[in-house]
Amino acid sequence: MQKSISAPSVRYHLIDALRGFALVNMVAFHLMYDIFNIFSAETGWNSEPLTIIWERFICCSFIILSGVSFNFSHHPFRRGIILNACGFLITIVTLLAIPSQAVWFGILNFLGCAMMLAYPLKAYLENIKPVVGAILNLLLFAFLYGVPEGYVGFFGIELFKLPEFLYGTKALAFIGFPSADFHSTDYFPIIPWIFLFIFGYFTWRVIKSCKADSFFKHRITFFDFIGRHTLIIYLLHQPIIMTAVYVISGFSF
Repeated sequence: MQKSISAPSVRYHLIDALRGFALVNMVAFHLMYDIFNIFSAETGWNSEPLTIIWERFICCSFIILSGVSFNFSHHPFRRGIILNACGFLITIVTLLAIPSQAVWFGILNFLGCAMMLAYPLKAYLENIKPVVGAILNLLLFAFLYGVPEGYVGFFGIELFKLPEFLYGTKALAFIGFPSADFHSTDYFPIIPWIFLFIFGYFTWRVIKSCKADSFFKHRITFFDFIGRHTLIIYLLHQPIIMTAVYVISGFSF
């Protein structure tokens, strides 16, 4: 069995900084989303290629970095419960405030479930060679990326359709089988995203095995600070920027 990577004796500040950079991008993205989608109804902004790339970059960064940080977590199951609770809070608030923009199984719920699912598997994952684990999970992520849309393939290249009965109820949406009437403005099901999370876990093990981890001790003060307070900033940023945009624009909901 390979030696487990436990919490580091020194903090890898660059991981915090990268998380902080991803969060700054998310705040900027949500600011634009609020302006174009909620207050001006310019929904065409969503379909712009650069918007799609920007949004995917942000969420993939968060998920990979969360997988990286899973290597250092002392209490991942407890952390998972906390993230799920925060995710459910966001669902309740969006349902009450703006029902058309309700969030069901968003990024926080996914990350919480990913930690809770990966925790009992960690001992088995440690027996897999880091490079093999990283490549395998990246391929699985790509292969299963279309599951929420009803097919298996590689990023839009459909190999075969999945049985329709899997998509017959909203109850299976969190797994990756959303029904036709399911809608969420922030949706990250377990399939395929769990494999990107585990890819992040193995990515750090590859970095560690290459003895490149010392590079991540470098600090970028501004982003490092934000990255160490990600959850509270994430929970507060939307109410703050929505209020600011509402006041500045003079529009009502």
